[in-house]
Amino acid sequence: MSDPAEEAQRAEAIEEARRIFAGPIGFLKSAPGLKFLPDPIVSEVAFAGRSNVGKSSLINALTNRNGIARTSNTPGRTQELNFFDVGVTELENGALTPPLFRLVDMPGYGYAKAPKDVAKQWRFLVNDYLRGRAVLKRALVLIDSRHGIKDVDRTLLDMLDEAAVGYRLVLTKADKVKASELDAVRTATLAEARGRTAAYPEIIATSSEKGMGLPELRAAVIEALA
Repeated sequence: MSDPAEEAQRAEAIEEARRIFAGPIGFLKSAPGLKFLPDPIVSEVAFAGRSNVGKSSLINALTNRNGIARTSNTPGRTQELNFFDVGVTELENGALTPPLFRLVDMPGYGYAKAPKDVAKQWRFLVNDYLRGRAVLKRALVLIDSRHGIKDVDRTLLDMLDEAAVGYRLVLTKADKVKASELDAVRTATLAEARGRTAAYPEIIATSSEKGMGLPELRAAVIEALA
């Protein structure tokens, strides 16, 4: 049986996260290199995943905003870190408060037709960001429920382990597979997470279309900032 106190605490965390994500969220800037990064004044949570994993759709659903994260017309070619401010408010004098935190949309990886120099650029940009960004609190690595973890995903997971950046595996498109198949990929994903040094030992299954897992994922973002 579940603990009533734990259930109440979980419900409170989900409601607090819902309230925060219902507030102001806006695009800040794109950074094609480290020199273009915004000043590290607040904590950041980054989203990573291979091309076509549904990253943009998930960010849009998570923030309840259509189009805040745009899908590239050329998958695997856009190699920029996109930053979004959460919780900026305007004061009576017109000045803006610092954001509560930032979401970071990392460039997709694993697109088969991406030129070799683009793949190399991705590795340099992501590796430098992961190793040098002290305000990065957690990465959320998105895994397609229809395919599970692939070797190209493991390349990023190895980078995160080596950089000692805590991360959590998030299944996307969970509505596209049967319940038995989802259970199987969740079990396999969890087993891999437990064998890695920097992985969070819990999996969240999500669906951008159906809203599945989004309240829990919002709460996980806020938890990572604590």
